[in-house]
Amino acid sequence: MAAKILLIALLAMASSLAMASDPSPLQDFCVADKNSKVLVNGFVCKDPKQVTAEDFFSMGLDKAGNTENKVGSMVTAVNVNKLVGLNTLGISMVRIDYAPKGLNPPHTHPRATEILTVIEGQLLVGFVTSNSDDGNRLFTKMLKKGDVFVFPEGLIHFQFNPGNCNTIAIGALSSQNPGTITIANAVFGSKPPISDDVLAKAFQVDKNTIDWLQAQFWTDNNN
Repeated sequence: MAAKILLIALLAMASSLAMASDPSPLQDFCVADKNSKVLVNGFVCKDPKQVTAEDFFSMGLDKAGNTENKVGSMVTAVNVNKLVGLNTLGISMVRIDYAPKGLNPPHTHPRATEILTVIEGQLLVGFVTSNSDDGNRLFTKMLKKGDVFVFPEGLIHFQFNPGNCNTIAIGALSSQNPGTITIANAVFGSKPPISDDVLAKAFQVDKNTIDWLQAQFWTDNNN
């Protein structure tokens, strides 16, 4: 009997974990009420009677992002923070502009898979798998106009424009608010900084190198 109870408990736990991701919407829409002071996982719904077409509308993706920064790229996002109608719908998108030799540096989206297509130009793209028996495997591909590549949720990935012309890409992400963690910014630009003893040990370099890296200005290329 005790074994049966334990088995049932384990199955119940597994079932609850399997359903722990964002649930499907329970109504046609739940436009985010950005003025509500109630804190929930996401945003409180706006009164449906107050919803208008403007809540499902955004503009500006026809305009190029400013790539005059250290990495030579700019990400223009359309997520729930800019388009309130995306709340609970589990989707968002980005336009990414790359100057010649521009880089969208290694980063992750902790809450989303990303699918990306090149609109103009070319890109060297890739992602690295998590720690495993096979090691951190790199999957990389050169993309041209019209090509599509997918980056699995949570994995470190990047895009680099190796050409001498500007490149434009459009990405779709499986979350209304995917989040972005740029690896270099997070590790070397955190506030307060991570101990240089910790980073020197982790990267197997001397502390002077870590101190130099932490003193740099780490560009945020997200708009």
